[in-house]
Amino acid sequence: MAQGIPMNFLPYTAAKIVDQAGAAKPLLQNIVQGPIASQIAIKMLGTNGGGYLNANAAHPFENPTTLANFVQIVLFIAICSGLTYYLGRMVKNQKHGWAVWASMFAMLLVGILVCWGAEAAGNPRMWALGVDPAMGNMEGKDIRFGIANSSIFASMTTATGCGAVNAMHDSFTPLGGLVTLVNILMGEVIFGGVGSGLYGMLVFVFIAIFIAGLMVGRTPEYLGKKIEAKDVKLAALSLLVTAVFTIGLTAWASVSDWGSAGLNNGGPHGFSEMLYAFASGTGNNGSAFAGLTATPTNGNVMWNLTIGLAMWFGRLLPAIPVLGLAGTLVAKKATPQDAGSFPVTGTLFVTLLTATVVIVGALTFFPALTMGPVVEHFLMTGSTTTF
Repeated sequence: MAQGIPMNFLPYTAAKIVDQAGAAKPLLQNIVQGPIASQIAIKMLGTNGGGYLNANAAHPFENPTTLANFVQIVLFIAICSGLTYYLGRMVKNQKHGWAVWASMFAMLLVGILVCWGAEAAGNPRMWALGVDPAMGNMEGKDIRFGIANSSIFASMTTATGCGAVNAMHDSFTPLGGLVTLVNILMGEVIFGGVGSGLYGMLVFVFIAIFIAGLMVGRTPEYLGKKIEAKDVKLAALSLLVTAVFTIGLTAWASVSDWGSAGLNNGGPHGFSEMLYAFASGTGNNGSAFAGLTATPTNGNVMWNLTIGLAMWFGRLLPAIPVLGLAGTLVAKKATPQDAGSFPVTGTLFVTLLTATVVIVGALTFFPALTMGPVVEHFLMTGSTTTF
């Protein structure tokens, strides 16, 4: 409220437009009112992302200043980030909690820098039209936030599973859009949603420790408990859900008339719109490449149906194997750790965990990303196609 976000219970205000030239009757504009400040605070803290207004955090009533922008970022990352500290407390190994946090933060920082750099570099095709290269890519961004705040917000809202936006991701450069896509496709484990990001990352912890055990020829252990074949299968099953529903539904939409009917762009960017829609649905993110039209009022019921199914199964199915994994761990007896146990703290563990997330994500989704933002980037920077 202090930053100017409205907080009232008034009906919409009909304001008379100043320029009435040629109007047969008075021209009015409806100005939205309501308890906006309280709704923005709780939806950000809970990483929901659905805005009070259609323009979401790009609207000055939802996000009027750079300070309000910063506070909202703090809100939607606070609980997700704090849960890694909670993890350390619960397993009585605070360094382990910090190690998981460090891995998340490292991936988040790289994503922010890549997105920021891509947006600051801009589109070279625009320079031939007289656009100053120093402006970067300002399409779809609000002047009061600029490239830096827009890139940081976009990277963090897709990494944390929030979905709120202060800029249009569909207008980002190919590499800028790639960062937002990758954040979601990796399972939103870079802090992720409240609770879901932590258990998603713990699945990767199991995979990483299993790989370490294979490399040194020892039975892998996590906090003194043996990781067996059943545990690894459950962890892998949780990871497969995102891939099956994201890539599978994107493939279906790509070869269907209803899929192409909702696109505003063709070529690789149109494919990116499809991939982003199902990634956001499966990951329960909520942000979108706005070029995709999925409203049933346009007769496109299939987009609503398939994204709805992606949200339903993307939320429920990954949690089931995780619950099973928790059950198997509880039933096992902890054994004292010795010098041969793989440490779950320190630089080595952080590096292995980060590499596991990136490699698993790359192997799973790189072919799809290649057909979308990667191809689009090379077309933007090196193609001889007439603009």
